[in-house]
Amino acid sequence: MADSALPSHVPEREEDPGSHLEWFLSGAAMIRTIPALILMTAHVGFAGLASQSGVTVGEAMFMVAAIWALPANIVLIGAIGAGYSILGAAVAVALSSIRFVPMVAAFVPEMRGPKTRKIVLLFLSHFIAVTAWVLGMEHLRNVPVKMRTTYFAGLGMTLTTANTLVVGLVYYLSTDFPPLVFAALFFLTPMYFLASLWGSARDRTVHVAMVSGLLLFPLIHHIAPAYDLLLTGLAGGAATMAYLHWTKARGRAP
Repeated sequence: MADSALPSHVPEREEDPGSHLEWFLSGAAMIRTIPALILMTAHVGFAGLASQSGVTVGEAMFMVAAIWALPANIVLIGAIGAGYSILGAAVAVALSSIRFVPMVAAFVPEMRGPKTRKIVLLFLSHFIAVTAWVLGMEHLRNVPVKMRTTYFAGLGMTLTTANTLVVGLVYYLSTDFPPLVFAALFFLTPMYFLASLWGSARDRTVHVAMVSGLLLFPLIHHIAPAYDLLLTGLAGGAATMAYLHWTKARGRAP
């Protein structure tokens, strides 16, 4: 992932960290990295799904910009197609996005400076999704504390804007793409998410949670397909907590 997108060095003097524009553009330049490109290919697949589901181009672009979570957008389209009420669709989207709560809780302290206003953090938290989270956690350590919100603003806002435009463009070209192409492109994102989260894990408990979820999902889907994601999350979390207690009881680091 292109460290070259960052300035050549982090200024040693915190009094002179560089300009806000420089760091904003450094964050925006991460759009050229492989994770960002994979995310855009997945949104190509989402544009095809939206077109085939009867969602208008304006609605599809609004969903990307406002929700900014690809799985939640898919859940919403599914809820619309199934005839859910507004409340039911909102609950489904909220449950699919609950995973962002611990991600935001872990990311905001990395981004916050001594004088950062809460309203800025609240605004930037909208742009925290898996790709932005992985890239941010990897590169924020190389950014002066005073410039971290500026850097992430460039990263998050550029990712969101670019993918919103990709959906709008591909929507009009979707009739020229075979459905199999959309499906293949769409499948790249979960594979990338899995690899990125595994590689960025800071302790073994994350690996235990991921493996637990992968192993338990087929069984839970067979038993309760309507609640498979929710129940898999609960079961995987319980397995991870059990592992954590076991390692502490044995006096070993997780």
